[in-house]
Amino acid sequence: MIETDGRVKTSLASTEDAYKHHLNPSLSRLLKFSGYYAEECHAEGVYVYDEKGNRYIDCAGGYGVFVLGHRHPAVVKAVKAQLDQMPLSTKVFFNRQLGECARRLASLCGGGLQYCFFCNSGAEAIEGAIKLARISKGKHRIISTINSFHGKTLGALSVSGRDIYKKGCGPLIEDVVQIPFGDAEALRSAINDNTAAFIVEPVQGEGGIIVSPDGYLQEVRKICTERGVLFIADEVQTGMGRTGTFFAVEQWNVWPDMLTLAKGLGGGVMPVGAIIGTAEAWKPFQENPLIHTSTFGGNQLACAAALATIEVITGENLPGRAEEHGKYFMAKLREVQERYPDIIAEVRGRGLMIGVEMIRESYGGSIIFEMSRGRVTGVYTLNNQKVIRFEPPLIIEKNEIDQAVAVFEKAVEKTKKTFVK
Repeated sequence: MIETDGRVKTSLASTEDAYKHHLNPSLSRLLKFSGYYAEECHAEGVYVYDEKGNRYIDCAGGYGVFVLGHRHPAVVKAVKAQLDQMPLSTKVFFNRQLGECARRLASLCGGGLQYCFFCNSGAEAIEGAIKLARISKGKHRIISTINSFHGKTLGALSVSGRDIYKKGCGPLIEDVVQIPFGDAEALRSAINDNTAAFIVEPVQGEGGIIVSPDGYLQEVRKICTERGVLFIADEVQTGMGRTGTFFAVEQWNVWPDMLTLAKGLGGGVMPVGAIIGTAEAWKPFQENPLIHTSTFGGNQLACAAALATIEVITGENLPGRAEEHGKYFMAKLREVQERYPDIIAEVRGRGLMIGVEMIRESYGGSIIFEMSRGRVTGVYTLNNQKVIRFEPPLIIEKNEIDQAVAVFEKAVEKTKKTFVK
């Protein structure tokens, strides 16, 4: 419905009907009964507003997308300016924004990571990395970890570590082996003469915010080098300053052969994914520059957003801010844990990638529902529904953290009264 001033008049009932009949009926029911029976209409900074004008502190953060918050002015300005020039690429000329974005990302990397391929999502980045690894090494086996999450497209799903999302999708890609996360000796044992690559998240996101044990990634790097296997770091969720350094692998002083990015790379304004690789990983492109392509990947609009995002993150030292505010956030959450040990089992994470594990899975749903009523967004981790994640924008202030924790504690208290007798 269009009003006289040209604005679109929204109707929650109409939107719900569209979900029921033209999108996903089950998702419609899930949203309705999870506490999010509202329509997102406006967002700015760390806040999201619904159709009634209610304001929510966004601690779900788009599963890591909104590193700069919503509609960061520097990114919006860059995208608007580019839109007036050329939003999409013809793919037949040189693309200055694409070249500058690749140069800037490479400048932030070590370990010989110097080449970039741009796509539109994390799953696409994983698909490309798997493909490049197999072509580059002339081998097929891909090793990944149990409880990992790399996406839901066919190749990404094949290397992900939870079977519920694989049901009915088989056969998946062949010769994928999964080993326990954090176990370097299991990796050593799983490598054979046909192994192309090992893919791992420095912090398992959907697995429940599980941080790599000290020394693990260093040993992974050593084993992969010794055995001639490519090391792929999935930084789709951990990258862009989220964990306290621009890339999470920096905290363990290692660099992979390929690193995948997405989510926060577009600054919460544009969808952008990327693979950054070494010369060895890029051998397939030397033999055939069109061996892997993306129609929309690396378009000028997306690259303008990514460049602006990188400059804000580095210029404002948001990784350092994430480390400082993450410690503060976790300390506050641990105070709640101490008061409610019969509800909360553990608080863990790195930077502003935080997981709160409940004693029982049923507690999580109740807490998320009550948090939504208190105007704070929260979500599960997909592979472990005992864990509620907190991934707010890196620009969140300490007083906003205090407000979010206060709402969370009230939700925990309500859940205890409901479930614990």
